[in-house]
Amino acid sequence: MAAELELEVSPREGIGKELAKKLRREGKVPAVVYGGHLEPVSIVVDRKAVSELVRKSEHGIRSIFLLKMAGGDKSRHAMIKEIQLHPITQTMNHIDFVRVVMDEIVKVTIPVHLSGTPVGVKVDAGVLDFQSRELHVECLPGQIPDAFEVDVTPLGVHQFFRVSDLEVPAGVKILDDPDRVIASVSPARAEVVEVAPTEEEGPVEPEVIKKGKTEAEEE
Repeated sequence: MAAELELEVSPREGIGKELAKKLRREGKVPAVVYGGHLEPVSIVVDRKAVSELVRKSEHGIRSIFLLKMAGGDKSRHAMIKEIQLHPITQTMNHIDFVRVVMDEIVKVTIPVHLSGTPVGVKVDAGVLDFQSRELHVECLPGQIPDAFEVDVTPLGVHQFFRVSDLEVPAGVKILDDPDRVIASVSPARAEVVEVAPTEEEGPVEPEVIKKGKTEAEEE
């Protein structure tokens, strides 16, 4: 389940590209906190602090943050809604936090992880098709799963693992169609082989393309 990570934030005074560039040069990231029945608040976070918290936490980006305002006693639970990355350097350009109330249900997207080698692939040379890599759920913030783990080892050719086959933790409701396919095994595609003609059939006569005018054209 999602963990709580403490992160110090500072109020962001002013807006604009020049201010944002200045903050990024200083190792800071412009951010905004919204939702939770309150007005959006512009803040600044330390890039290194966010990266280390996400990297060290077993829950990663799905962790719950306790945002503590520097120089005061204000704090608020929030989750990362979106991280905008620089297109070239892939460093964080902006972060959207969404406030969460610990006793109110939230809707989030959870990744699906596959493990094992299907028997239909190992024995019958089938092809594993990973169709649903994320699922939508709703639950309390403290019950958010890190991922759905699916063991595809038992799958044979023409067999499916559907949403309804998942073991869902208590308090978590999947919003996707129960019949939605997560993974399946398809038969190997038939290989087209050119068959040489037999002696009885004789060689294949090539098509002759005549040059010059035909008799009909000459008339």
